[in-house]
Amino acid sequence: MFIGSYTEWPWQDATLDLRGKGGTTDLALSNREYNPQIGNLLYNRYLDEKLYAEEVGFDMLMLNEHHSAPFCMQGVTNVGASILARQSKKAKIVILGNVLPLWDDPLWLAEQLAMVDMISHGRLVTGWVRGGGRESFSHNAPPHYNWERFKEAHDFIVTAWTKPGPFRWEGKHHQYRYVNPWSMPLQKPYPMIWIPGVASVETVRWTARHHYPYIMLATQLEATKEMFDIYHETAAEDGYKSGPQSLGYLFKVHLEDSDDRAYEVGKKYIEGVNNPFNTGNEGEVKAWVQQPPGISTRDAVKRRMGRFSAGPAGRSGGAGPASARSYEAQQENLQIITGTPKSVQVKVRKVLETLRPGQIFLWDGEGLMDHGDCIRSMTLMGQELIPWIREQGKELGLLSAYEVNDGTGHPNPPKLGI
Repeated sequence: MFIGSYTEWPWQDATLDLRGKGGTTDLALSNREYNPQIGNLLYNRYLDEKLYAEEVGFDMLMLNEHHSAPFCMQGVTNVGASILARQSKKAKIVILGNVLPLWDDPLWLAEQLAMVDMISHGRLVTGWVRGGGRESFSHNAPPHYNWERFKEAHDFIVTAWTKPGPFRWEGKHHQYRYVNPWSMPLQKPYPMIWIPGVASVETVRWTARHHYPYIMLATQLEATKEMFDIYHETAAEDGYKSGPQSLGYLFKVHLEDSDDRAYEVGKKYIEGVNNPFNTGNEGEVKAWVQQPPGISTRDAVKRRMGRFSAGPAGRSGGAGPASARSYEAQQENLQIITGTPKSVQVKVRKVLETLRPGQIFLWDGEGLMDHGDCIRSMTLMGQELIPWIREQGKELGLLSAYEVNDGTGHPNPPKLGI
């Protein structure tokens, strides 16, 4: 089992009065409220915490991106990945992920990721997402071409990494007269590709057909297991034997030296700028921003609503993010786990037994948690929880994607055009 560390890198400004300013989740807060001096401190703090996560024993450092969103400062996640490629030593650098439909020039992305892989001595795990309406609005990407652009950019980048150039590319959304990148990944045939998501059945099926690991993000256990079952079913139809190596799960865990203190500090998960993945303030997650018309097919929306009791924006029921649920409810359904290293073991064990993922990411340091909160928790994780999780993984046979199939996790040859 591989264990990763994750934080959304939220904006934190104790002087910011948000009253009457339209909210902070969906494209409502003006950047006139942005303080570069605070941003300077936060970026360096979050990078320091990533390096400390490697020091205490995490196998993976997870990064992601959102755009025009105060709850995530990683609008250009490849910058953070580039820094960690040079400054970290052994942990995998996992980007979950770059929003492919935003890239009018995916060759540029292929070059960036190849450089990160080379500088890190082959430690990059590249992840690609379709993104939500927030990203489409921020970068003028047409929602109704979201899925097409994702698939074509995927095919183009994999081709650019595996086909000797120069060659032409004549696609629907991307055309190149000359493809011949002079930066190529160190890992062969290319860095492992993992696909993160929430409740898109069509993305899960696509991921399974490509034999890529699928990573569920902060979703309830029952719905997550159902999505994993769909993955296994699709893989079997494709003649591929999937298993724990094919699955990953992100969930919130915060540790302290007492259960009471952990519970109180854990409340900070849902404080500060609103995040649709951890806030109970549903009013600031606007359906027309999160899921604009055209970004998903009608069939996909119907399947999501029917299978998971989720609305068009994936906000209610089981599969959607943790919005519209209280801190206590998230504690009860194990989307937030707090306590001492010893007291959280029963809950973490239930997650592992229910979902059987080969890779997990512990989401900590979120909301209004400060540097001290994060360091205390990670220290306890390194001393007691991570070693215990490794033993549970061995007992349950939860092998990661790096521990099976020669460690590449790639179909051979790569699957394109599906």
